[in-house]
Amino acid sequence: MPDLIAKPALGTMPLNLGQIVLTEAPMLETHSIQPYPGQEKAVSKALKEIGLAFPKPNTWLEKAGLRIVWTGREQAFLLGGVPPAGMPAAVTDQSDGWVTLTLEGPGARDVLARLVPLDLRHVKKGDAARSGLGHMPLILITEAPDSFRLMTFRSMARTAWHEIHDAMTKVEARRAAS
Repeated sequence: MPDLIAKPALGTMPLNLGQIVLTEAPMLETHSIQPYPGQEKAVSKALKEIGLAFPKPNTWLEKAGLRIVWTGREQAFLLGGVPPAGMPAAVTDQSDGWVTLTLEGPGARDVLARLVPLDLRHVKKGDAARSGLGHMPLILITEAPDSFRLMTFRSMARTAWHEIHDAMTKVEARRAAS
């Protein structure tokens, strides 16, 4: 059997424009968890084994380096580890299908306002949303008022980077002109 080596989707250096920084986040083990009908409470109980619970819509939880993020109706992603065995849920490994980018700094919201059809003025740490980044699917994770994790399909990593870079350039140009 060949020895496969995990590689980052982009392998690029961080991009700094003004005070806004775009970075490719390290790859994390990612599992989709979709409780079987009526089994969300049983899944939450199973997740207690690792210190977590199934997240409420538009939220994420974190404990001991593991994060569980709401990603849609009756679906969550466990990031950074393996879910407990035997949960009454469909569990699939999504690790190689997604790329995570971080966007941080004053102006990060302004950049996202050009690409994401959500009102981000009142988001706070612990918020998550399923939306779009331009024409790409997006899981938006708010880590702080000006710090976001953006998850999109790995196959769209270069396009996402380009779109965000373009928006960063425009936001920085506007800031410099004022």
